[in-house]
Amino acid sequence: MQDLFQLGGPKGSDGAGKRIVVAMSGGVDSSVVAALAAKSGAEVIGITLQLYDHGAATKRAGSCCAGQDIRDARAVADRLGIAHYVFDHETRFRDSVIDGFADEYMAGRTPIPCVRCNMGVKFTDLFRLAKELGADCLATGHYVRRVMGADGPELHRAVDPARDQSYFLFATTTDQLDYLRFPLGGMEKSAVRALAADLTLSVAAKPDSQDICFVPDGDYASLVKKLRPEAAIGGDIVDRAGAVLGKHDGIVGFTIGQRRGLEIGGQAEPLYVVRVEPETRRVVVGPRQALAVSGARLSEINLIGAPASGPLTAKVRSMAKPVPVTMDGEWLRFDKNEYGVAPGQAAVLYSGERVIGGGWIEETLAAALAEAA
Repeated sequence: MQDLFQLGGPKGSDGAGKRIVVAMSGGVDSSVVAALAAKSGAEVIGITLQLYDHGAATKRAGSCCAGQDIRDARAVADRLGIAHYVFDHETRFRDSVIDGFADEYMAGRTPIPCVRCNMGVKFTDLFRLAKELGADCLATGHYVRRVMGADGPELHRAVDPARDQSYFLFATTTDQLDYLRFPLGGMEKSAVRALAADLTLSVAAKPDSQDICFVPDGDYASLVKKLRPEAAIGGDIVDRAGAVLGKHDGIVGFTIGQRRGLEIGGQAEPLYVVRVEPETRRVVVGPRQALAVSGARLSEINLIGAPASGPLTAKVRSMAKPVPVTMDGEWLRFDKNEYGVAPGQAAVLYSGERVIGGGWIEETLAAALAEAA
């Protein structure tokens, strides 16, 4: 079969004499990766990290890394005849991801826990476990492509744009990429599900996991208020001049660019959240034009592989289209004003289909200020 894991070996037995560790979340994607690894002829070991156990979350369709998902991963491993181990990382996940998620909202920022999870608990810990097991590579079910370039492995967007997860992997280091494999990056989701059905995997029709796996019902504000009771303290909704327009029951319910939920009537034009002030507990609103920014300052910038050879584009939200940009030190400059850019989000850089890297948005430069300067 095609050497999806780039392991080499005798023709017809790409994985012969090799060992592959597969990160198994209990979903269809990682299960198909495990099946493909087993077909390669390599010895395959499935690893599942138990990340949380929050009651209803363990039973919710579309969750991952808890309860039923662990049982599903074990069942798939049994079906494939591969070894499977579960490691309890609940405390580390809570400390590094869930608590950080709550703290970011309390600071008026818009967190992306999936990136923090990949940066820490998943990749760092899975790497250590895989290497301790003597694996030749660590394979995951992410929809991205690992492409060999002139200067080594490169990270590229997935073939299926609707499934591309490159935004969440911008912090992958070059050393990590050398060890990682993403066999689904060249496949469409429909083909993956069809393959799971052909292999009679029990998870073939299982719903996809949610963006924030540890929020049982999608109500992140309630979770933050449970973890940080002070998040329920209300405050004022004000315009940019400071005039009070309404009240809120906690800044955690608001993110930059948000329009719904303000419950402010009688205005000449729609209002959006322009700024969240944790110190004063004020939510500042304004017209859409007030959201326009010309640049963003990045922190923890990570670059993957060789420098870009052409024009750069960037995504400042996971579902946004890449837009033309330039980099000036730690500042990202947009060729045209961008809207709804929030501190706490990630800005991910691309050169064509290749992921160059990215960083965390610390602050933005309002377009009006840039024009005045």
